[in-house]
Amino acid sequence: METMRRIVLASRPEAAPGPENFRLETAPLPSPGEGEVLVRVRWLSLDPYMRGRMSAGPSYAAPVEIGQTMGGQGVGEVIASRAPELSEGDLVLGGVGWADHACLPAGELRRLDPALPPTTALGVLGMPGFTGWVGLTEHGRPRPGETLVVAAATGPVGSMVGQLARAQGLRAIGIAGGAEKCRIATETFGFDACLDHRAHEDARSLRKALAAEAPDGVDIYFENVGGKVLEAVLPLMADFGRIPLCGAIAWYSGDAGHPDRLPALWRAILVKRLTVRGFIVTDHWDRLGDFLREVAPKVAAGEIGYLEDVADGLETAPAAFLAMLEGGNTGKTLVRVS
Repeated sequence: METMRRIVLASRPEAAPGPENFRLETAPLPSPGEGEVLVRVRWLSLDPYMRGRMSAGPSYAAPVEIGQTMGGQGVGEVIASRAPELSEGDLVLGGVGWADHACLPAGELRRLDPALPPTTALGVLGMPGFTGWVGLTEHGRPRPGETLVVAAATGPVGSMVGQLARAQGLRAIGIAGGAEKCRIATETFGFDACLDHRAHEDARSLRKALAAEAPDGVDIYFENVGGKVLEAVLPLMADFGRIPLCGAIAWYSGDAGHPDRLPALWRAILVKRLTVRGFIVTDHWDRLGDFLREVAPKVAAGEIGYLEDVADGLETAPAAFLAMLEGGNTGKTLVRVS
């Protein structure tokens, strides 16, 4: 019998995840039923939200069960079809999971435009890029002349936010981990400035450096990190500032810092009449077409840039994922499966 490989959740992490929480398995190759297709996975996306699905606590997405394939989106080629809308050879995007093959209903897959690199459907034109666009557009409500701050500035979300903000006449300040990433933020993605959070021992030091770059305050803070960066930015928010909130990777494995700080900073939301809007990108899928119509031509023309951090082989997915959670990636984290 033909087989496939997959990576399953071997155990739930109690704090920061490690290699022991994953297991590479061999399983029988599935056969598509009526309305289904069999996909050979070419590219797999690794994203921070997957850390939350490794835990059993309540969240906006169901947890991965022990022994179940780790979930995630990927791009692959249809190699067998029992659905009239998809044919062998079609390149598709869908929730294939951490595996080299997947059998899925055709209705859960989207055929890709062969004129664009397939990996763009997982990054700059996929869920991360869309997250940046919808968060800034709908919840940031940018206006020319304002100041925006976004952390993880060279990642697929942060780089999209910064480039869109600059194109709309805002001052875009990035925060990233390391001098090289800060260089990339300014030289590749066009940020007006970028601060290295690793060069600052604490939030107070980072706040002082940020205040020098944003003397009139921060109008929009696109929040995707939490931790020290949030502590640094919140007191610098301008009156009636907006904070789109899509993630808090610094706290995904528990609060290893000082949990008493945030309540004291929380008063800034009241005093400065801030708007904090948590959002889940899946609540906005009705806007995906608008995003692609606006941004895809800019990506094709080179007006919006992107970087990809590629690991080779399905077996490398756990290590690449763990490195990403620690900020070890530069750009969108992908696994070239086959």
